[in-house]
Amino acid sequence: MRGIEIIYEDEAIVVVNKPSGMASVADGNRPDEPPLNEVLEASHGRVWTVHRLDRETSGVIVLARNEDAHRILNDQFEQREVSKTYHAIAVGKPDWTERLVNVPLRVNADRQHRTITDRDGGKPASTQFNVLQRLAKFTLISAQPLTGRTHQIRVHAQFSGIPLACDALYGNGLPINLSEFKRSYRVGAHEERPLIERMALHALKLEITHPVTQERMTFEAPYPKDFRATIAQLGKL
Repeated sequence: MRGIEIIYEDEAIVVVNKPSGMASVADGNRPDEPPLNEVLEASHGRVWTVHRLDRETSGVIVLARNEDAHRILNDQFEQREVSKTYHAIAVGKPDWTERLVNVPLRVNADRQHRTITDRDGGKPASTQFNVLQRLAKFTLISAQPLTGRTHQIRVHAQFSGIPLACDALYGNGLPINLSEFKRSYRVGAHEERPLIERMALHALKLEITHPVTQERMTFEAPYPKDFRATIAQLGKL
């Protein structure tokens, strides 16, 4: 299924590791690219979207397999009873190791449909950031969104002076090339392939209450190859 890893499934839910480059739901700008829910329906029957990940974001996402599970999970997300942890490679090196960002956000605020900070007209938004590893010109961070605003992590990271690597909407969008940091690196006859060239954001962990058993469950999605390789290479410098 186009690189989709099934993390967990039963009669009520299916949890997958969404690959980067796949939309969570249908994208009108890319009608020829099937979204995650449609790809899953080919093998699992009808599924209901509960929450979304940006197209470039990889990682764990849960979908419901019936209407009751969909309603219960939706309530959990709306009531902020779900815990989400993301890892990201951010540009720059902050002088802090942890920070709680409480800055209101206003979504779809310009022609590029960007979310912006707006202390007067925005809706409350909170994100907990923690530094995990300092890399060459970059920082590996964890981010826990305590609210669910569109592009929240990306905007709060930009606000904090550490935009996410390769984020064209809220950062410089430039890929990470090893030759920029390793003087001995030789490109050779072929054009250099970036370590990572998509937005460096991965949904690592998701904690929900199962809609049927009421068991508290935690699911994790391992890093994809590009994310893992970038951290490994930059960590050596």
